[in-house]
Amino acid sequence: MANGQQPSTHNMTEQELLRRESLQKLRELGIEPYPAEMFEVTHHAADIVANYQEEILEDGSKNRLNYQTVALAGRIMAAREAGKAMFMNLQDASGRIQLYLRRDDFVASPDGATPEAPMFDMVIKKLLDLGDYVGVSGFAFKTKTGEVTIHVQQLKFLSKSLRPLPIVKRDAEGNIHDAFTDPEQRYRMRYVDLTVNPEVRATFVKRTRLIKTIRAFLDELGLLEVETPILQPIHGGAAARPFKTHHNALDMPLYLRIANELYLKRLIVGGFDGVYELGKMFRNEGMDRTHNPEFSMLEFYVAYKDYFWLMDVTERMFERIARALSDDGGTKIQSGAHVLEFAGPYRRLTMFDAIQEYTGLNVETADESALRNYCRQQGIEIDKTMGKAKLIDEIFGEKVEKHLIQPTFLIDYPVEMSPLTKKHRSKPGLVERFELFVNGKEVGNAYSELNDPLDQRERFEEQLNLAARGDEEAMAMDEDFLRALEYGMPPTAGIGFGIDRLAMLFTGQSSIQEVLFFPQMRPETH
Repeated sequence: MANGQQPSTHNMTEQELLRRESLQKLRELGIEPYPAEMFEVTHHAADIVANYQEEILEDGSKNRLNYQTVALAGRIMAAREAGKAMFMNLQDASGRIQLYLRRDDFVASPDGATPEAPMFDMVIKKLLDLGDYVGVSGFAFKTKTGEVTIHVQQLKFLSKSLRPLPIVKRDAEGNIHDAFTDPEQRYRMRYVDLTVNPEVRATFVKRTRLIKTIRAFLDELGLLEVETPILQPIHGGAAARPFKTHHNALDMPLYLRIANELYLKRLIVGGFDGVYELGKMFRNEGMDRTHNPEFSMLEFYVAYKDYFWLMDVTERMFERIARALSDDGGTKIQSGAHVLEFAGPYRRLTMFDAIQEYTGLNVETADESALRNYCRQQGIEIDKTMGKAKLIDEIFGEKVEKHLIQPTFLIDYPVEMSPLTKKHRSKPGLVERFELFVNGKEVGNAYSELNDPLDQRERFEEQLNLAARGDEEAMAMDEDFLRALEYGMPPTAGIGFGIDRLAMLFTGQSSIQEVLFFPQMRPETH
Protein backbone atom coordinates (compact mmCIF):
# COMPACT_ATOMS: atom_id res chain seq x y z
CA MET A 1 0.00 0.00 0.00
CA ALA A 2 1.03 3.66 -0.41
CA ASN A 3 3.66 5.04 2.02
CA GLY A 4 4.39 1.54 3.33
CA GLN A 5 1.07 1.29 5.15
CA GLN A 6 -0.07 -2.21 6.08
CA PRO A 7 -3.71 -3.29 5.64
CA SER A 8 -5.79 -3.37 8.79
CA THR A 9 -6.03 -6.79 10.41
CA HIS A 10 -9.20 -5.85 12.25
CA ASN A 11 -11.58 -7.80 9.98
CA MET A 12 -9.27 -10.67 9.08
CA THR A 13 -10.11 -14.27 9.88
CA GLU A 14 -7.86 -16.42 12.02
CA GLN A 15 -6.60 -18.19 8.89
CA GLU A 16 -5.71 -14.89 7.22
CA LEU A 17 -3.78 -13.77 10.31
CA LEU A 18 -1.90 -17.09 10.52
CA ARG A 19 -0.93 -16.89 6.86
CA ARG A 20 0.50 -13.42 7.36
CA GLU A 21 2.54 -14.77 10.26
CA SER A 22 3.81 -17.57 8.00
CA LEU A 23 4.73 -14.97 5.38
CA GLN A 24 6.81 -13.08 7.92
CA LYS A 25 8.51 -16.25 9.22
CA LEU A 26 9.48 -17.25 5.67
CA ARG A 27 11.20 -13.91 5.19
CA GLU A 28 12.93 -14.21 8.54
CA LEU A 29 14.30 -17.57 7.34
CA GLY A 30 15.64 -15.92 4.19
CA ILE A 31 12.96 -17.37 1.89
CA GLU A 32 11.32 -14.87 -0.46
CA PRO A 33 7.59 -15.79 -0.82
CA TYR A 34 7.26 -13.71 -4.02
CA PRO A 35 10.56 -14.21 -5.88
CA ALA A 36 11.39 -12.10 -8.92
CA GLU A 37 13.30 -14.73 -10.90
CA MET A 38 11.44 -17.02 -13.29
CA PHE A 39 10.80 -20.73 -12.68
CA GLU A 40 11.43 -22.92 -15.72
CA VAL A 41 8.47 -25.30 -16.20
CA THR A 42 9.32 -28.38 -18.28
CA HIS A 43 6.15 -30.49 -17.95
CA HIS A 44 2.47 -30.25 -17.03
CA ALA A 45 0.44 -32.44 -14.71
CA ALA A 46 -2.08 -33.84 -17.20
CA ASP A 47 0.63 -34.86 -19.71
CA ILE A 48 2.59 -36.76 -17.08
CA VAL A 49 -0.50 -38.54 -15.73
CA ALA A 50 -1.64 -39.50 -19.23
CA ASN A 51 1.72 -40.55 -20.69
CA TYR A 52 3.81 -41.98 -17.85
CA GLN A 53 5.29 -45.40 -18.67
CA GLU A 54 7.25 -48.01 -16.75
CA GLU A 55 8.23 -51.66 -17.20
CA ILE A 56 8.47 -54.56 -14.75
CA LEU A 57 11.89 -56.23 -14.82
CA GLU A 58 12.56 -59.96 -14.30
CA ASP A 59 13.40 -59.43 -10.63
CA GLY A 60 10.05 -57.70 -10.11
CA SER A 61 11.48 -54.22 -9.85
CA LYS A 62 10.17 -51.30 -11.86
CA ASN A 63 12.05 -49.37 -14.50
CA ARG A 64 10.81 -45.84 -15.19
CA LEU A 65 10.82 -45.23 -18.94
CA ASN A 66 10.10 -41.49 -19.04
CA TYR A 67 9.81 -38.33 -16.97
CA GLN A 68 13.11 -38.98 -15.20
CA THR A 69 13.50 -35.24 -14.61
CA VAL A 70 10.54 -32.89 -14.44
CA ALA A 71 9.80 -29.37 -13.21
CA LEU A 72 6.22 -28.26 -12.55
CA ALA A 73 4.59 -25.22 -11.03
CA GLY A 74 1.13 -24.67 -9.59
CA ARG A 75 -1.01 -24.41 -6.46
CA ILE A 76 -0.95 -26.83 -3.54
CA MET A 77 -4.56 -28.03 -3.27
CA ALA A 78 -4.28 -30.82 -0.66
CA ALA A 79 -1.71 -32.12 1.82
CA ARG A 80 -1.39 -34.98 4.28
CA GLU A 81 1.43 -36.34 6.42
CA ALA A 82 2.65 -39.93 6.14
CA GLY A 83 5.30 -40.54 8.77
CA LYS A 84 8.53 -38.95 7.62
CA ALA A 85 6.94 -37.91 4.33
CA MET A 86 4.09 -35.85 2.95
CA PHE A 87 1.72 -36.28 0.03
CA MET A 88 0.33 -33.20 -1.69
CA ASN A 89 -1.78 -32.42 -4.73
CA LEU A 90 -0.40 -29.81 -7.12
CA GLN A 91 -2.79 -28.15 -9.59
CA ASP A 92 -1.48 -26.44 -12.71
CA ALA A 93 -3.30 -25.17 -15.79
CA SER A 94 -3.70 -28.72 -17.14
CA GLY A 95 -5.00 -30.50 -14.04
CA ARG A 96 -3.73 -32.13 -10.83
CA ILE A 97 -0.94 -34.51 -9.92
CA GLN A 98 0.18 -36.03 -6.61
CA LEU A 99 3.48 -34.96 -5.04
CA TYR A 100 5.60 -37.07 -2.69
CA LEU A 101 7.98 -35.21 -0.36
CA ARG A 102 10.37 -37.14 1.89
CA ARG A 103 12.13 -35.57 4.88
CA ASP A 104 15.51 -37.07 3.91
CA ASP A 105 15.44 -35.17 0.59
CA PHE A 106 15.26 -31.83 2.43
CA VAL A 107 18.02 -32.08 5.03
CA ALA A 108 19.78 -29.00 3.70
CA SER A 109 18.72 -25.60 4.97
CA PRO A 110 17.06 -23.27 2.50
CA ASP A 111 19.23 -20.51 1.03
CA GLY A 112 19.89 -17.91 3.66
CA ALA A 113 18.25 -19.88 6.51
CA THR A 114 19.97 -21.06 9.65
CA PRO A 115 20.97 -24.72 10.29
CA GLU A 116 18.39 -24.82 13.07
CA ALA A 117 15.59 -24.39 10.52
CA PRO A 118 15.50 -27.52 8.34
CA MET A 119 13.45 -27.11 5.16
CA PHE A 120 11.07 -30.05 5.67
CA ASP A 121 10.03 -29.67 9.31
CA MET A 122 10.16 -25.91 9.67
CA VAL A 123 9.14 -24.74 6.23
CA ILE A 124 7.22 -27.37 4.25
CA LYS A 125 5.22 -28.81 7.16
CA LYS A 126 4.52 -25.56 9.00
CA LEU A 127 4.72 -22.63 6.60
CA LEU A 128 3.42 -24.08 3.34
CA ASP A 129 -0.36 -23.54 3.09
CA LEU A 130 -3.05 -24.82 0.76
CA GLY A 131 -3.36 -22.42 -2.15
CA ASP A 132 0.33 -21.47 -2.20
CA TYR A 133 2.05 -21.45 -5.59
CA VAL A 134 5.23 -23.54 -5.66
CA GLY A 135 7.69 -24.82 -8.19
CA VAL A 136 8.87 -28.40 -7.77
CA SER A 137 11.44 -30.58 -9.51
CA GLY A 138 12.06 -34.30 -9.28
CA PHE A 139 11.02 -37.46 -11.12
CA ALA A 140 7.77 -39.32 -11.83
CA PHE A 141 6.86 -42.75 -10.48
CA LYS A 142 3.81 -44.84 -9.61
CA THR A 143 2.76 -45.52 -6.03
CA LYS A 144 1.70 -48.96 -4.81
CA THR A 145 -1.91 -47.93 -5.51
CA GLY A 146 -1.01 -47.11 -9.12
CA GLU A 147 -1.20 -43.31 -8.88
CA VAL A 148 1.27 -41.36 -11.00
CA THR A 149 3.23 -39.17 -8.57
CA ILE A 150 6.15 -36.74 -8.59
CA HIS A 151 8.94 -37.53 -6.13
CA VAL A 152 9.92 -33.97 -5.21
CA GLN A 153 13.63 -33.30 -4.71
CA GLN A 154 13.46 -29.50 -4.69
CA LEU A 155 10.66 -27.08 -3.80
CA LYS A 156 10.56 -23.32 -4.32
CA PHE A 157 7.95 -20.86 -3.07
CA LEU A 158 6.53 -18.82 -5.95
CA SER A 159 3.59 -16.99 -4.35
CA LYS A 160 2.16 -17.09 -0.85
CA SER A 161 -1.63 -17.29 -0.62
CA LEU A 162 -2.91 -14.96 2.13
CA ARG A 163 -6.53 -16.08 1.90
CA PRO A 164 -7.67 -19.71 2.29
CA LEU A 165 -9.37 -21.28 -0.70
CA PRO A 166 -12.84 -22.84 -0.24
CA ILE A 167 -11.49 -26.32 -0.93
CA VAL A 168 -14.17 -29.02 -0.96
CA LYS A 169 -14.03 -31.49 1.93
CA ARG A 170 -16.03 -34.65 2.60
CA ASP A 171 -16.79 -35.95 6.07
CA ALA A 172 -17.02 -39.61 7.09
CA GLU A 173 -20.65 -39.74 5.95
CA GLY A 174 -19.77 -38.37 2.52
CA ASN A 175 -21.27 -34.91 3.10
CA ILE A 176 -19.61 -32.07 1.18
CA HIS A 177 -18.34 -28.99 3.01
CA ASP A 178 -16.88 -25.68 1.76
CA ALA A 179 -18.03 -26.18 -1.84
CA PHE A 180 -17.83 -22.89 -3.76
CA THR A 181 -21.26 -23.06 -5.41
CA ASP A 182 -23.09 -19.79 -4.70
CA PRO A 183 -23.60 -18.24 -8.19
CA GLU A 184 -23.12 -14.62 -7.15
CA GLN A 185 -19.88 -15.43 -5.34
CA ARG A 186 -18.66 -17.54 -8.24
CA TYR A 187 -19.30 -14.80 -10.84
CA ARG A 188 -17.90 -12.05 -8.62
CA MET A 189 -14.76 -14.00 -7.69
CA ARG A 190 -14.20 -15.94 -10.90
CA TYR A 191 -10.52 -16.35 -10.00
CA VAL A 192 -11.58 -18.54 -7.06
CA ASP A 193 -14.24 -20.32 -9.12
CA LEU A 194 -11.69 -21.30 -11.77
CA THR A 195 -9.29 -22.54 -9.11
CA VAL A 196 -11.61 -24.81 -7.15
CA ASN A 197 -14.19 -25.90 -9.78
CA PRO A 198 -12.42 -27.73 -12.64
CA GLU A 199 -15.61 -28.06 -14.68
CA VAL A 200 -15.82 -24.25 -14.94
CA ARG A 201 -12.36 -24.10 -16.46
CA ALA A 202 -13.41 -26.81 -18.94
CA THR A 203 -16.39 -24.71 -20.04
CA PHE A 204 -14.16 -21.77 -20.95
CA VAL A 205 -11.67 -24.00 -22.73
CA LYS A 206 -14.56 -25.22 -24.89
CA ARG A 207 -15.65 -21.63 -25.54
CA THR A 208 -12.19 -20.81 -26.89
CA ARG A 209 -12.22 -23.97 -29.03
CA LEU A 210 -15.60 -22.90 -30.43
CA ILE A 211 -14.23 -19.49 -31.48
CA LYS A 212 -11.12 -21.02 -33.03
CA THR A 213 -13.28 -23.48 -34.99
CA ILE A 214 -15.47 -20.67 -36.33
CA ARG A 215 -12.47 -18.59 -37.37
CA ALA A 216 -10.87 -21.54 -39.16
CA PHE A 217 -14.14 -22.31 -40.98
CA LEU A 218 -14.60 -18.71 -42.18
CA ASP A 219 -10.95 -18.44 -43.19
CA GLU A 220 -11.39 -21.58 -45.29
CA LEU A 221 -14.37 -19.90 -46.98
CA GLY A 222 -11.99 -17.15 -48.05
CA LEU A 223 -13.45 -14.41 -45.85
CA LEU A 224 -11.27 -11.62 -44.47
CA GLU A 225 -11.32 -10.93 -40.73
CA VAL A 226 -11.65 -7.18 -40.10
CA GLU A 227 -12.19 -4.66 -37.30
CA THR A 228 -14.74 -1.84 -37.29
CA PRO A 229 -15.38 1.03 -34.83
CA ILE A 230 -16.75 0.33 -31.36
CA LEU A 231 -17.45 4.03 -30.74
CA GLN A 232 -19.93 5.13 -33.40
CA PRO A 233 -21.64 8.46 -34.13
CA ILE A 234 -24.92 6.69 -34.98
CA HIS A 235 -26.28 3.57 -33.27
CA GLY A 236 -27.27 1.42 -36.22
CA GLY A 237 -27.46 -2.12 -37.49
CA ALA A 238 -29.96 -3.44 -34.93
CA ALA A 239 -33.03 -2.47 -32.91
CA ALA A 240 -31.67 -1.86 -29.41
CA ARG A 241 -31.01 0.83 -26.82
CA PRO A 242 -27.41 2.07 -26.93
CA PHE A 243 -24.94 3.22 -24.31
CA LYS A 244 -24.18 6.90 -24.89
CA THR A 245 -20.99 8.77 -24.09
CA HIS A 246 -19.38 12.09 -25.04
CA HIS A 247 -16.16 12.79 -26.91
CA ASN A 248 -14.58 15.88 -25.38
CA ALA A 249 -12.20 16.85 -28.19
CA LEU A 250 -14.87 16.62 -30.90
CA ASP A 251 -17.60 17.85 -28.53
CA MET A 252 -20.07 15.29 -29.85
CA PRO A 253 -22.04 12.30 -28.58
CA LEU A 254 -20.83 8.81 -29.40
CA TYR A 255 -22.46 5.42 -28.89
CA LEU A 256 -21.03 2.06 -28.00
CA ARG A 257 -21.94 -0.09 -30.97
CA ILE A 258 -25.05 -2.23 -30.80
CA ALA A 259 -24.02 -3.97 -34.04
CA ASN A 260 -21.25 -3.78 -36.63
CA GLU A 261 -23.49 -4.53 -39.63
CA LEU A 262 -23.50 -1.16 -41.39
CA TYR A 263 -19.72 -0.84 -41.27
CA LEU A 264 -19.19 -4.35 -42.61
CA LYS A 265 -21.55 -3.59 -45.48
CA ARG A 266 -19.52 -0.48 -46.27
CA LEU A 267 -16.56 -2.82 -46.80
CA ILE A 268 -18.60 -4.88 -49.27
CA VAL A 269 -19.36 -1.62 -51.10
CA GLY A 270 -15.61 -0.98 -51.07
CA GLY A 271 -14.91 -4.16 -53.01
CA PHE A 272 -14.29 -6.96 -50.52
CA ASP A 273 -16.13 -10.14 -51.51
CA GLY A 274 -16.41 -11.47 -47.97
CA VAL A 275 -15.65 -10.08 -44.51
CA TYR A 276 -16.24 -11.12 -40.92
CA GLU A 277 -15.76 -9.61 -37.49
CA LEU A 278 -15.88 -11.24 -34.09
CA GLY A 279 -16.08 -8.67 -31.32
CA LYS A 280 -17.91 -6.99 -28.47
CA MET A 281 -21.32 -5.31 -28.77
CA PHE A 282 -23.10 -3.27 -26.11
CA ARG A 283 -26.83 -2.84 -25.48
CA ASN A 284 -28.27 -0.76 -22.66
CA GLU A 285 -31.07 -3.17 -21.86
CA GLY A 286 -32.19 -5.69 -19.27
CA MET A 287 -30.09 -8.49 -17.83
CA ASP A 288 -31.25 -12.08 -17.42
CA ARG A 289 -30.08 -15.64 -18.02
CA THR A 290 -29.58 -14.99 -21.75
CA HIS A 291 -28.65 -11.28 -21.82
CA ASN A 292 -25.61 -9.33 -20.66
CA PRO A 293 -25.09 -5.64 -21.58
CA GLU A 294 -21.68 -6.49 -23.04
CA PHE A 295 -21.65 -9.53 -25.32
CA SER A 296 -19.71 -11.10 -28.18
CA MET A 297 -21.03 -11.24 -31.73
CA LEU A 298 -19.89 -12.76 -34.98
CA GLU A 299 -21.15 -11.19 -38.20
CA PHE A 300 -20.09 -12.04 -41.73
CA TYR A 301 -21.14 -10.74 -45.14
CA VAL A 302 -20.49 -12.33 -48.54
CA ALA A 303 -21.10 -10.69 -51.90
CA TYR A 304 -23.14 -12.38 -54.66
CA LYS A 305 -24.85 -14.79 -52.20
CA ASP A 306 -28.34 -14.99 -50.68
CA TYR A 307 -30.04 -16.37 -47.57
CA PHE A 308 -30.48 -19.84 -49.07
CA TRP A 309 -26.69 -20.09 -49.44
CA LEU A 310 -26.32 -18.89 -45.84
CA MET A 311 -28.58 -21.68 -44.57
CA ASP A 312 -26.34 -24.27 -46.21
CA VAL A 313 -23.18 -22.62 -44.87
CA THR A 314 -24.66 -22.35 -41.37
CA GLU A 315 -25.49 -26.07 -41.32
CA ARG A 316 -21.92 -26.89 -42.29
CA MET A 317 -20.44 -24.53 -39.71
CA PHE A 318 -22.59 -25.86 -36.86
CA GLU A 319 -21.75 -29.44 -37.76
CA ARG A 320 -18.05 -28.49 -37.67
CA ILE A 321 -18.48 -26.87 -34.24
CA ALA A 322 -20.34 -29.91 -32.88
CA ARG A 323 -17.59 -32.26 -34.01
CA ALA A 324 -14.93 -30.01 -32.45
CA LEU A 325 -16.71 -29.75 -29.09
CA SER A 326 -18.40 -33.13 -28.66
CA ASP A 327 -16.64 -35.75 -26.56
CA ASP A 328 -16.69 -38.33 -29.34
CA GLY A 329 -16.19 -36.12 -32.40
CA GLY A 330 -19.79 -36.68 -33.47
CA THR A 331 -22.59 -34.30 -34.41
CA LYS A 332 -24.78 -34.78 -31.32
CA ILE A 333 -24.50 -32.48 -28.29
CA GLN A 334 -26.21 -32.93 -24.92
CA SER A 335 -27.66 -29.58 -23.87
CA GLY A 336 -29.78 -29.69 -20.74
CA ALA A 337 -32.50 -32.30 -21.15
CA HIS A 338 -32.11 -32.54 -24.93
CA VAL A 339 -29.75 -34.31 -27.29
CA LEU A 340 -29.30 -31.95 -30.25
CA GLU A 341 -28.40 -33.20 -33.71
CA PHE A 342 -26.32 -30.73 -35.71
CA ALA A 343 -25.88 -32.71 -38.91
CA GLY A 344 -27.94 -31.06 -41.66
CA PRO A 345 -30.33 -30.51 -43.23
CA TYR A 346 -32.29 -28.50 -40.64
CA ARG A 347 -36.03 -27.95 -40.68
CA ARG A 348 -37.16 -24.76 -42.51
CA LEU A 349 -40.38 -23.12 -41.32
CA THR A 350 -41.88 -19.74 -42.18
CA MET A 351 -42.66 -17.40 -39.28
CA PHE A 352 -46.37 -17.30 -40.18
CA ASP A 353 -46.57 -21.10 -40.45
CA ALA A 354 -44.74 -21.52 -37.13
CA ILE A 355 -47.17 -19.23 -35.29
CA GLN A 356 -50.17 -20.95 -36.85
CA GLU A 357 -48.75 -24.40 -36.05
CA TYR A 358 -48.29 -23.66 -32.35
CA THR A 359 -51.15 -21.17 -31.69
CA GLY A 360 -53.72 -21.63 -34.44
CA LEU A 361 -53.52 -17.85 -35.12
CA ASN A 362 -53.28 -16.60 -38.71
CA VAL A 363 -51.11 -13.50 -38.23
CA GLU A 364 -50.84 -12.95 -41.98
CA THR A 365 -54.47 -11.88 -42.25
CA ALA A 366 -54.89 -10.42 -38.74
CA ASP A 367 -54.71 -6.63 -38.35
CA GLU A 368 -53.04 -4.77 -35.48
CA SER A 369 -56.24 -4.62 -33.44
CA ALA A 370 -56.78 -8.38 -33.69
CA LEU A 371 -53.19 -9.04 -32.64
CA ARG A 372 -53.56 -6.73 -29.62
CA ASN A 373 -56.74 -8.56 -28.57
CA TYR A 374 -54.97 -11.92 -28.86
CA CYS A 375 -52.06 -10.70 -26.74
CA ARG A 376 -54.43 -9.44 -24.03
CA GLN A 377 -56.34 -12.74 -24.02
CA GLN A 378 -53.09 -14.72 -23.70
CA GLY A 379 -51.52 -12.47 -21.06
CA ILE A 380 -48.71 -11.36 -23.37
CA GLU A 381 -47.26 -8.07 -22.17
CA ILE A 382 -47.49 -5.30 -24.79
CA ASP A 383 -47.62 -1.50 -24.89
CA LYS A 384 -49.11 1.18 -27.13
CA THR A 385 -45.83 1.89 -28.97
CA MET A 386 -45.85 -1.56 -30.60
CA GLY A 387 -46.84 -1.84 -34.22
CA LYS A 388 -47.97 -5.02 -36.00
CA ALA A 389 -44.44 -6.32 -36.46
CA LYS A 390 -43.59 -5.95 -32.76
CA LEU A 391 -46.85 -7.66 -31.76
CA ILE A 392 -46.07 -10.61 -34.05
CA ASP A 393 -42.59 -10.81 -32.55
CA GLU A 394 -44.02 -10.86 -29.00
CA ILE A 395 -46.49 -13.61 -29.90
CA PHE A 396 -43.74 -15.67 -31.47
CA GLY A 397 -41.45 -15.20 -28.47
CA GLU A 398 -44.11 -16.22 -25.96
CA LYS A 399 -45.87 -19.02 -27.82
CA VAL A 400 -43.53 -20.57 -30.40
CA GLU A 401 -39.86 -20.11 -29.59
CA LYS A 402 -39.77 -22.61 -26.72
CA HIS A 403 -40.96 -25.43 -29.02
CA LEU A 404 -38.05 -25.13 -31.50
CA ILE A 405 -35.62 -27.59 -29.92
CA GLN A 406 -33.78 -29.22 -32.81
CA PRO A 407 -31.99 -26.78 -35.15
CA THR A 408 -34.69 -24.96 -37.13
CA PHE A 409 -34.50 -22.15 -39.67
CA LEU A 410 -37.40 -19.75 -39.17
CA ILE A 411 -37.71 -17.98 -42.53
CA ASP A 412 -39.56 -15.20 -44.38
CA TYR A 413 -40.38 -12.42 -41.92
CA PRO A 414 -42.78 -9.46 -42.34
CA VAL A 415 -41.04 -6.50 -43.96
CA GLU A 416 -41.82 -4.27 -40.96
CA MET A 417 -39.67 -6.50 -38.71
CA SER A 418 -36.56 -6.29 -40.88
CA PRO A 419 -35.53 -2.77 -41.93
CA LEU A 420 -32.20 -3.89 -43.43
CA THR A 421 -33.45 -6.90 -45.41
CA LYS A 422 -34.18 -7.38 -49.11
CA LYS A 423 -37.85 -7.86 -50.03
CA HIS A 424 -38.82 -11.43 -50.82
CA ARG A 425 -38.43 -12.37 -54.45
CA SER A 426 -41.88 -14.04 -54.63
CA LYS A 427 -43.85 -13.24 -51.44
CA PRO A 428 -45.17 -9.66 -51.20
CA GLY A 429 -44.97 -8.12 -47.74
CA LEU A 430 -42.16 -10.45 -46.63
CA VAL A 431 -38.38 -10.29 -46.63
CA GLU A 432 -35.64 -12.85 -47.24
CA ARG A 433 -34.57 -13.37 -43.67
CA PHE A 434 -34.07 -16.33 -41.37
CA GLU A 435 -33.26 -16.87 -37.73
CA LEU A 436 -31.76 -20.11 -36.48
CA PHE A 437 -33.40 -21.53 -33.36
CA VAL A 438 -31.89 -24.31 -31.26
CA ASN A 439 -33.02 -25.60 -27.88
CA GLY A 440 -35.77 -22.98 -27.72
CA LYS A 441 -33.43 -20.01 -28.28
CA GLU A 442 -32.48 -17.83 -31.25
CA VAL A 443 -28.76 -18.19 -31.99
CA GLY A 444 -28.40 -16.62 -35.45
CA ASN A 445 -30.03 -13.95 -37.63
CA ALA A 446 -29.47 -13.71 -41.40
CA TYR A 447 -30.62 -11.71 -44.44
CA SER A 448 -30.43 -11.40 -48.13
CA GLU A 449 -29.17 -7.86 -47.57
CA LEU A 450 -31.09 -4.84 -48.78
CA ASN A 451 -28.94 -3.06 -51.38
CA ASP A 452 -31.57 -0.73 -52.90
CA PRO A 453 -30.67 2.71 -51.45
CA LEU A 454 -34.14 4.18 -52.11
CA ASP A 455 -35.90 1.28 -50.41
CA GLN A 456 -33.41 1.51 -47.54
CA ARG A 457 -34.17 5.20 -47.03
CA GLU A 458 -37.90 4.42 -46.80
CA ARG A 459 -37.19 1.73 -44.20
CA PHE A 460 -35.14 4.15 -42.12
CA GLU A 461 -37.96 6.69 -42.31
CA GLU A 462 -40.38 4.05 -41.04
CA GLN A 463 -38.00 3.48 -38.12
CA LEU A 464 -38.04 7.20 -37.38
CA ASN A 465 -41.84 7.05 -37.20
CA LEU A 466 -41.58 4.22 -34.67
CA ALA A 467 -39.10 6.27 -32.65
CA ALA A 468 -41.58 9.17 -32.67
CA ARG A 469 -44.16 6.80 -31.16
CA GLY A 470 -41.76 6.12 -28.29
CA ASP A 471 -39.91 3.02 -29.51
CA GLU A 472 -36.46 3.39 -27.90
CA GLU A 473 -35.09 0.48 -29.94
CA ALA A 474 -35.92 1.96 -33.36
CA MET A 475 -32.98 2.53 -35.70
CA ALA A 476 -31.59 5.98 -36.46
CA MET A 477 -31.16 7.47 -39.93
CA ASP A 478 -27.63 6.85 -41.21
CA GLU A 479 -27.00 9.19 -44.13
CA ASP A 480 -23.42 8.01 -44.69
CA PHE A 481 -24.57 4.39 -45.01
CA LEU A 482 -27.22 5.48 -47.51
CA ARG A 483 -24.56 7.35 -49.47
CA ALA A 484 -22.45 4.17 -49.52
CA LEU A 485 -25.40 2.18 -50.92
CA GLU A 486 -25.89 4.83 -53.61
CA TYR A 487 -22.38 4.04 -54.85
CA GLY A 488 -23.62 0.47 -55.28
CA MET A 489 -23.47 -2.65 -53.11
CA PRO A 490 -23.58 -6.02 -54.89
CA PRO A 491 -26.15 -8.65 -53.88
CA THR A 492 -24.97 -9.76 -50.44
CA ALA A 493 -25.84 -12.31 -47.79
CA GLY A 494 -25.15 -11.48 -44.15
CA ILE A 495 -25.55 -13.23 -40.82
CA GLY A 496 -24.89 -12.61 -37.13
CA PHE A 497 -24.41 -15.06 -34.27
CA GLY A 498 -24.29 -14.41 -30.54
CA ILE A 499 -21.07 -16.13 -29.47
CA ASP A 500 -22.15 -16.28 -25.82
CA ARG A 501 -25.36 -18.09 -26.73
CA LEU A 502 -23.42 -20.50 -28.93
CA ALA A 503 -21.11 -21.17 -25.99
CA MET A 504 -24.15 -21.83 -23.78
CA LEU A 505 -25.58 -24.15 -26.39
CA PHE A 506 -22.45 -26.22 -27.01
CA THR A 507 -21.40 -26.46 -23.35
CA GLY A 508 -24.87 -27.28 -22.00
CA GLN A 509 -25.17 -24.15 -19.83
CA SER A 510 -28.53 -22.50 -19.10
CA SER A 511 -27.17 -19.10 -18.03
CA ILE A 512 -25.04 -16.64 -20.00
CA GLN A 513 -23.14 -15.84 -16.79
CA GLU A 514 -21.67 -19.35 -16.93
CA VAL A 515 -19.89 -18.65 -20.22
CA LEU A 516 -18.65 -15.12 -19.45
CA PHE A 517 -15.50 -14.87 -17.37
CA PHE A 518 -16.70 -11.64 -15.76
CA PRO A 519 -20.44 -11.02 -16.22
CA GLN A 520 -21.82 -7.59 -15.36
CA MET A 521 -22.88 -7.30 -11.70
CA ARG A 522 -23.85 -4.63 -9.23
CA PRO A 523 -20.92 -3.33 -7.16
CA GLU A 524 -20.41 -4.96 -3.79
CA THR A 525 -21.67 -3.05 -0.79
CA HIS A 526 -19.36 -3.02 2.22
